[in-house]
Amino acid sequence: MAEKKEHKIVSATTGSQMSKEEAAAANLAAKQAAAPVGSSTPYRIGAIVLWLLAIGCEVLAVLVTFGKIDLKFIPTLWQMVAFLVLDLICLIIGSQLWKKANRIKPASEKNKAKFWLWNNMGLIMTILCFVPFIVLLLTNKNADKKMKVVGVACAAIMLIIGGLLGYDWNPVSAEQKEAAMAAITGEVLWTNSLGGKVYHTHEDCQALNRTEELVQGSVEQAIAANRTRLCSFCARRDAITTVATDEVSEELLEQVVPEVPETAQEPAA
Repeated sequence: MAEKKEHKIVSATTGSQMSKEEAAAANLAAKQAAAPVGSSTPYRIGAIVLWLLAIGCEVLAVLVTFGKIDLKFIPTLWQMVAFLVLDLICLIIGSQLWKKANRIKPASEKNKAKFWLWNNMGLIMTILCFVPFIVLLLTNKNADKKMKVVGVACAAIMLIIGGLLGYDWNPVSAEQKEAAMAAITGEVLWTNSLGGKVYHTHEDCQALNRTEELVQGSVEQAIAANRTRLCSFCARRDAITTVATDEVSEELLEQVVPEVPETAQEPAA
């Protein structure tokens, strides 16, 4: 078993390191009032602006490819590739901003259409930003062969990259967020790792044994930081059944957090 590390606790609100006493005090205060996480509106506006710029770059790539515009000082092939790269950059940043907005203010599962749309906007915009270019290039019989091969290959690769990064692999609903905030009144902990998806209710959770630095904040702040699931070990330890977890297998849970068997006691004679 890995040696347990001494944790450094960082405040999600201030970003500064806290002592054990300060962390405990913040946890106590959080039971009365959680720190706000801001508005989702600026992120949505930023995403829409960047997506419009991405579509604009796609249009410019089409115009360059078909000779409608020409920047004399740059070869036409590189002009096309450059606009496609700018298209991808704007698309990815816009998709990340949109997903951030979804963490702050997620859609309700009651409206199935909106919930699906809100959580798939990054993927939809990826299709709009590259598929029309690919179709136009493939269906144009007069296009330069080299331009067609390079253009289709670049756009296809960027379509895959944009789709993988734009798709929301870890969606959360308004109902899930409300359930978590209702079930967990104190502050929670999560790691700063890039791919982290889970928050914890216990600093001594075995899943955190190898982690040196932890962020402490409210459940709302954890979800805004893309930690949308409660650690299964912590959920079992606290007997929380109404919050979405990371779904660790029951076999592993039994090994690490075994059930305490109920022993029947014989009544005294």
